[in-house]
Amino acid sequence: MDIDWQRIRIDRQDSFSISDAVTRVPALYDGKKDYSRKIKKLRKKIDQKQQMMYAHDRYSLLVIFQALDAAGKDGTIRAVFSGVNPHGVQITSFKRPSDAELDHNFMWRTAVAMPVRGHIGVFNRSYYEEVLVCKVHPEIVTEYQKMPDEATRNMDELFQDRYEAIRAFERYAADNGTLVLKFFLNLSRDEQRERLIARIDEPHKNWKFSEADLYERGFWDDYQTAYQDAINATATPYAPWFAVPADDKKTMRLIVGSAVLDALDQMKMEYPQVSDERVKELRALRSQLAGD
Repeated sequence: MDIDWQRIRIDRQDSFSISDAVTRVPALYDGKKDYSRKIKKLRKKIDQKQQMMYAHDRYSLLVIFQALDAAGKDGTIRAVFSGVNPHGVQITSFKRPSDAELDHNFMWRTAVAMPVRGHIGVFNRSYYEEVLVCKVHPEIVTEYQKMPDEATRNMDELFQDRYEAIRAFERYAADNGTLVLKFFLNLSRDEQRERLIARIDEPHKNWKFSEADLYERGFWDDYQTAYQDAINATATPYAPWFAVPADDKKTMRLIVGSAVLDALDQMKMEYPQVSDERVKELRALRSQLAGD
């Protein structure tokens, strides 16, 4: 697949302009059958690599999805990871923090969900909510997050401190064998409107619609700025961002799957090798089983 990674992958700080990020690119598939064939092929290869990662037991992969409402996070997660061994993938969806979570620091609830060695962890939203939603609605920090008064006197400094904490956390993860991939599903305002309308018009989608979606849509420009700031502050080679065009769901899923597979391909993994002596033992055991 011909993917323009230079336009999509961001791995340097202060190098991303959301006004230059596209929401649609030429389709990476030729019809539904071709898409189905390509996404299945990607899933199979990801599954094979995850099995090797499990056996190698040195690395793990964290895949983070961030996006505005209706961008397709759930569907993309299903499309890319539904064919991977469920014992090797842990999917965590982060919603409004509980009282117990609010009694800890802002990274705590995601830190305890990090993938163990040999596994893929998928975060549907993440600690980035703390510099996205909280930046658009700072009252969440001042009124609900139980922060000390002195910590919230200068909100610009607070968010800069959070960026720094996130960079340090992701560097620590990388140093310990966890590669972090972060996907911003970049949806256009017009496409979001059509998808929200579809949630009202199509009965089987009614359950997805919430008045909160319309409320948050009113902060569109603020969210665009918050995403640009967060990506510019936290894009690094060991934890890159991908600004994925999201207006075409199928192309978006193929891009995400390709990025995940590429990351797994770059890990220096192999199945454990056994000694010559152990090979002889195994052959003897095989003969014993064959004659049983």
